[in-house]
Amino acid sequence: MADPVIAQVVRSRLVAITDQMRMALQSVSGSPTVTEASDFFTGLYLPDGSFATMGHQVTFEAPPVGALIRHLLDSGRTLRDGDRIIGNDPFVGALHQNDLQMCAPLFVDGEIVAWAGVMAHETDIGGMDFASWSPKAKEIWQEGLRIPAVTLVSGGELREDVLEMVLSATRLPAQVGLDIRAFIATLNVAAERLVELCHRYGTDVVQAAMVSMVDDSERKLRQRLLELPDGVVHTHDFLEHDGHTNKLYEVDLVLTKEGDRLRFDFSGSSEQAQGFVNCSRAGLTGGVAGALIPTLGFEIPWNDGLLRPVEIVAPNGLVCTAIPPAPVGSATVETVWVVSNVVASALNRLLAATPKYAHRAQAVSSGTMATYNMSGWNQFGERFGLHLMDPLAGGFGAYVSHDGQDAAGPINTPCPSIADVEVNEQGTPLFYLYRRLAEDTGGAGRRRGGVGAEIALSISVPEAEALVMTHGAEVPNSSGLSGGLPGGTIHQSLARDGRHETGPEKALVGLHGGRTDRIPAFENLGPKPGAFRITDQDVFAVTWQGGGGIGDPLDRDPAEVLHDVRRRVVSVSAASSTYGVVLEYEADGRVSGWDRPATEQARHEARAARLGRPVEDVVAPLGQVGPDVPPSGLGEGERWLPLSDRLRAIHGADGDWRVETIDGTRLVTGSTRWRAGASRIAMQLPERVGDTLHTELTVTGWLDPATGALLAVDLHRNDTEPFDDLDLDLAAGGSADRLAAIGDRLG
Repeated sequence: MADPVIAQVVRSRLVAITDQMRMALQSVSGSPTVTEASDFFTGLYLPDGSFATMGHQVTFEAPPVGALIRHLLDSGRTLRDGDRIIGNDPFVGALHQNDLQMCAPLFVDGEIVAWAGVMAHETDIGGMDFASWSPKAKEIWQEGLRIPAVTLVSGGELREDVLEMVLSATRLPAQVGLDIRAFIATLNVAAERLVELCHRYGTDVVQAAMVSMVDDSERKLRQRLLELPDGVVHTHDFLEHDGHTNKLYEVDLVLTKEGDRLRFDFSGSSEQAQGFVNCSRAGLTGGVAGALIPTLGFEIPWNDGLLRPVEIVAPNGLVCTAIPPAPVGSATVETVWVVSNVVASALNRLLAATPKYAHRAQAVSSGTMATYNMSGWNQFGERFGLHLMDPLAGGFGAYVSHDGQDAAGPINTPCPSIADVEVNEQGTPLFYLYRRLAEDTGGAGRRRGGVGAEIALSISVPEAEALVMTHGAEVPNSSGLSGGLPGGTIHQSLARDGRHETGPEKALVGLHGGRTDRIPAFENLGPKPGAFRITDQDVFAVTWQGGGGIGDPLDRDPAEVLHDVRRRVVSVSAASSTYGVVLEYEADGRVSGWDRPATEQARHEARAARLGRPVEDVVAPLGQVGPDVPPSGLGEGERWLPLSDRLRAIHGADGDWRVETIDGTRLVTGSTRWRAGASRIAMQLPERVGDTLHTELTVTGWLDPATGALLAVDLHRNDTEPFDDLDLDLAAGGSADRLAAIGDRLG
């Protein structure tokens, strides 16, 4: 057994090596995706392909590099010291072909003691469209070069023929070539540092430290899972348009939590698409990891131990388990992203029902990444290509304990970053008219989701080719929690001759608040316009999704709404129509404050209108809201668990469980399937969220029958019924008893 102090030193050095890999990658790479943004991964792996360390960039990408390593191990290929293997095949281990990955067996004294892995998004790797995102692709061969697992560096010698083969497929050989050399440098740094570490402390000590890191993380997560209730959580999300038709696809998750295990069942998801929105099984695994690691892995080292308690179930041939020759070119920003949404949504429902962790429960963050790529010839006559990373500036989901951060990005990118406007304009012929926070894009709630950002841009050369695509233009993917509303949808539009005919200042007046229809020159592009020509007289504008909200918007502190209005992240109209706040104004029209009696009356009337009853027939709800608020009328010997902002599971003195609102309205007995006792309404989402809702979707709200307080918001297909999202195991001796023993907030 190694000295515990030395073991901890070795662990810290392994984490430091991973960060040194990041620095090497960013120092050598010439791609803004790597140098300015955060679309890459570095990590160290055990000899069997389990990751022992990972950087804090894209959490999607840890399992796929491990899949590449296991593919090599299963092939029986002879490996030598100094080998560097390159790959990007989504049906081997990558997420899509743009995600070039490389791994290296790390030898010490002739033995493989570990692996190093690196992965980054490349702007172009071939295919029928620039950027290798091809909306019209019907099979994977149309989407760019596929590299299963090829030795690029053999025994320390670069194979120039293999490099030439890879670079001949891309429209940006200089940029991709530099990134590949950056990959080699990154793996060389890992190899040198690990050999030094092994020679200083001993190979056995280093390997034991790596194994113990993974084992400890597994143990800590299993302990955490025992603190969460057992039961079944059902969530789903949608993405529209596969590049060919505006078909609606569904990613359906049934999460079963039992003891210290999680079972993610995606069997109810849509069949694979004919277009490029699919992901392979590697993408499904990446999507699960991308949400699980940051959601449940807090205060635990991030490594493969966090995935050991996890089982993923899904048959082949689904939109999230596509099989060849299905195209998967946009997997990372389409189905993989949606998988991450549903996993985050399910896990946070469990956190919300756990007294110890209820304050950490979060709505969905930045539910999609709208993609803008551009290519052409710059002012120097050189070929340029751009993969704009600005769309990472979506809104963070609200937490139970505080609002979501504005323009903070997705949960699957823990340390997001985007380039300064000036950097993008210097490196490519972009011309920004603005980049700013987008009003009313954060999901409304007691806790507001962070607002997303928006941009308007043109170009500084006569013409170029743009490639634009997204999902979430007709689906609000950043779903809320506990009655919170989803964040705003994507708005993509183009004004032909917008700069020439109206001038940028006048043209952009129509973009304020996302209402591009106010100027006839602006055309709503929808989710998948694909490739089109853009000139220096055109203006492209896009608004990104904000984060989901938590709790009934009518429960939000009016002073916070006033502050949001003054910051111009919530409009005056939304303050009234969505939050029920009556504002006061100065003589010059400026907002000066809010009227307390008028606001209380307006909110009471809004709740009555929800129920379709006279105001005098509706009970005023309690003033206090949140997971710490005990239910009213709690009997002697009764104990309770929070389920959401207003819902409580109460264990009666007779041994039966029931669900009540904090105002004392009983909804169900014997289960947590409380929708059976709630009032149901057809909802209209606010304009920013629902003005372009897909024709196959509808929204249902669930209310406290006595007070009209909003308890949940369900997005579902027109021809299907909403489902119960949380069905806890309340059997004696089960998770409810464990929670009763450890929950310091139980009554």
